[in-house]
Amino acid sequence: MFPVLWLCGPPGVGKTTVAWEMHSHLTRAGIESGFVDIDQLGICYPEPAGDRGRHRMKARNVDAVVAGFRAAGARCLIVSGVVDPACGVHVDLIPQAAVTVCRLRADREVLRQRFTGRGGPAESVDEVLREADALDASTFADACVDTSGLPVHEVTRHVGELTDGWPASAPGRSSDASEPSTVIAAGQSVAMAQAEPSADVPVLWLCGATGVGKSTVGFEVYRRVLGAGVTAAYLDLDQLGFCLPVQEDPANHRVKARNLAAVWRTYRAAGAQCLIMSGPVEDEATVKAYSDAIPATELTLCRLHAGRQHLTERIMSRGQGGSWSQPGDPMRGQSVAGLLHAADQAVASAAGLEEAGIGHLRIDTDGHTVEQAADAISAHAVWSELCP
Repeated sequence: MFPVLWLCGPPGVGKTTVAWEMHSHLTRAGIESGFVDIDQLGICYPEPAGDRGRHRMKARNVDAVVAGFRAAGARCLIVSGVVDPACGVHVDLIPQAAVTVCRLRADREVLRQRFTGRGGPAESVDEVLREADALDASTFADACVDTSGLPVHEVTRHVGELTDGWPASAPGRSSDASEPSTVIAAGQSVAMAQAEPSADVPVLWLCGATGVGKSTVGFEVYRRVLGAGVTAAYLDLDQLGFCLPVQEDPANHRVKARNLAAVWRTYRAAGAQCLIMSGPVEDEATVKAYSDAIPATELTLCRLHAGRQHLTERIMSRGQGGSWSQPGDPMRGQSVAGLLHAADQAVASAAGLEEAGIGHLRIDTDGHTVEQAADAISAHAVWSELCP
């Protein structure tokens, strides 16, 4: 059985921060681990009937990516994110894994300060506290750590202690388990996984250099598609590939493509009629690897382009916490010199993509708002029907 540690708790308790610290610590110690934020495995709306909060969908997707991370050489997987306060993690939908659940908690006033301090709306605080109370009354977790007044490294230490040194304490080892020949989202039959849709499903892939706005513009398009009443899914490809890369695949495209295929099957089973995703592209071979992973789709590759000033401003802003706090953001906390070096690399990447002519569409984001970039994409033939 493949060891999975799921860190859960109410918003603001520090789930993702602690999970990423554990992932980084294991990697530094030579233990190859994977990491995924559960929110990234449930962006498919409207919610399926009978799965409020999409907790079952997310559990199926954890099971779906376990094989991908294991095939990439990971010996364990750390998951961070919310769970159903009533029943916890749906471990019955993750049969490939030995799941250890650790609940993080904090005092009510600490939660209030953390949630509002990170920009959470004040009107949502009462809902957060109700969820925290429900979780405090629950009994599903294998361990519980109170994070009140503790720095991240102390919380991480306590998690390790209370889980008996996970992953060593988890039953079975990933190297002992044979890899299934076919990766199928839990809850699907082989026939469902292999069945081809009657028509190609539209997929929009936003690519471009670091800092060009792939995720921001992509999510705006996604929001518009949902507003038009279409059942749609969204994926950030980088969030599917957090594990130690191998030398021949430094960008982890293989594990990302494999996990994309597995998660997409779950979303299709949930009724998704289209997919919007964002992620980097180096060349046509990269495009083919991903498109092969999701057959029976009509892929529109949209490359966003920007000049030096725009890219530098975006990268400097990310380094200072000026965008969404994405797990594993390599810009976060870097020195000014490091950020300027990253900007130089982004400029070179943009020039290379421009020279190669990558993409079916090219959208210049210099001097344009997110809404204007999304307008340009929405005018494209396929997407004009989905987000009028």
